[in-house]
Amino acid sequence: MILTLTPNPSVDHTLEVDRLTRGEVLRVDATRAQAGGKGVNVARALHLAGVDTRAILPVGGGGGAELTALLGDLPRVTVPITGETRANVAITEADGTTTKLNAPGPTLSPAETDSLLAALEDELSRRPEWIVASGSLPAGAGEDFYVRVAGLAAEYGVSLALDTSGKPLEAAVRAGSISLAKPNLEELSELTGRTPATVGEVVAAARELLSSGNGSALVTLGGHGAILVGPEHSWWARGPRVRTRSTVGAGDCALAGFLTPADSPVDRLRNAVAWGTAAVSLPGTTIPAPDDVEPDAVEVVTEPDPSWTLDSLVERP
Repeated sequence: MILTLTPNPSVDHTLEVDRLTRGEVLRVDATRAQAGGKGVNVARALHLAGVDTRAILPVGGGGGAELTALLGDLPRVTVPITGETRANVAITEADGTTTKLNAPGPTLSPAETDSLLAALEDELSRRPEWIVASGSLPAGAGEDFYVRVAGLAAEYGVSLALDTSGKPLEAAVRAGSISLAKPNLEELSELTGRTPATVGEVVAAARELLSSGNGSALVTLGGHGAILVGPEHSWWARGPRVRTRSTVGAGDCALAGFLTPADSPVDRLRNAVAWGTAAVSLPGTTIPAPDDVEPDAVEVVTEPDPSWTLDSLVERP
């Protein structure tokens, strides 16, 4: 079973327009509301693929009630809070450009933060295969929240996949005990203080993350594919070209794909890129169905040439 923890979930509203023009009255072509938050997206993707999963999340107010309804039959543990679950808005244009408006979310009290961690510990005692902790942190949780999560995962011998950014990512990486870190290029650049321009620079930056006692890193590169970096080996993968409808949640789907049962790191990476590629071809935060995912169409290169520039990856034969 794969457990997910989303400290700051949301109701995600997606508006589709032909072109976003500031200051104008625009006609919206389609709207949808979906359960959101990075860990929620991972759980939704795994559940749709038939993988045993359970989501842990705080909920509060009318937004929390709407979110709970949108979760449908997704197995979950909800922790009540007094604050209002946030609502996010994504505006997608016909060419695939996405503009996101993310609300900050509620403020958790110390007691609510402890309740969320207690719910996590209760589920960890059942020994899931993985715990996926992901997304931004609500005010009040503390920048060391994911460090506390990593400590609990290590105590129960459960592998931790972490997908966050900024100070919470920095604190958790320095503390160690992360089995899989999943930064995108921007997050990796922020963490290391430099922007990689080549595959070799990405691998070197990712290995800085591993030097504190972490296992591996899955660096997603958007349209340039993804690079999986371990202590000794690295792999780059690229999916087929598709028409991009929305990038929201694509990284979460990639992480879900990586965690599905597979025989090798290469197969895990292939699944990750296939799931992420399928996700960007769908509107809003729509989760790809198994029939949408084409792992056989993904190219994987073992030990990619470190001199390859990231800009060249899209065009590589």
